[in-house]
Amino acid sequence: MESTVPLWLQLSYTLFVLVLIPVYWKRYGPANFLWFSDITLFSVGIALWTGSKLLVSMMAVGVLALELMWCLDYFGRLFTGKQLVGLSDYMFDEEKSLFLRGLSLFHVFLPAIIIWLLIEWGYDTDAIYWQTALTWVVLPVTYLVTDPKENINWVFGPGSKPQKTIPKGLYLVCVMLIWATAVILPSHFLLKWIFN
Repeated sequence: MESTVPLWLQLSYTLFVLVLIPVYWKRYGPANFLWFSDITLFSVGIALWTGSKLLVSMMAVGVLALELMWCLDYFGRLFTGKQLVGLSDYMFDEEKSLFLRGLSLFHVFLPAIIIWLLIEWGYDTDAIYWQTALTWVVLPVTYLVTDPKENINWVFGPGSKPQKTIPKGLYLVCVMLIWATAVILPSHFLLKWIFN
């Protein structure tokens, strides 16, 4: 596929990621990069250089809906002062520097870039299979190597804290099934309908 991505976007995006990586590594540790939003940030960066329609489609089917929800949550609280779902609570934590919080604004431009690339390249319907496989690898890895207090990708409980209602392993299986059926599957049908 011939690239339709302007060089300025490739370079500025890459520079942003190169700044974010050491800052996040120092502040949050390497496990933080297992968040699906971080995986998406890196994957879209690769796609901007390689023209991979599949990679963009995978990130769209797996994460775009949640990124849009993050934006709705952030701007809703920014303009109304009221918490909507709590995805962006940390953006209003004054103990975190403005620079650190500013880096998290990638959640704003990331969905815009994904949608633009889908308009330019279309949606690869094979993405549902590849993203489901990736999700079912990332979630157990996150469960095995991260601190439950961090609750990355909510593998230990919904929201910011681990749950204690059902066995941890059963909860993880439920999370894997929910990602596949409540996020990836409906996103696939919507993206297929809009972009193909």
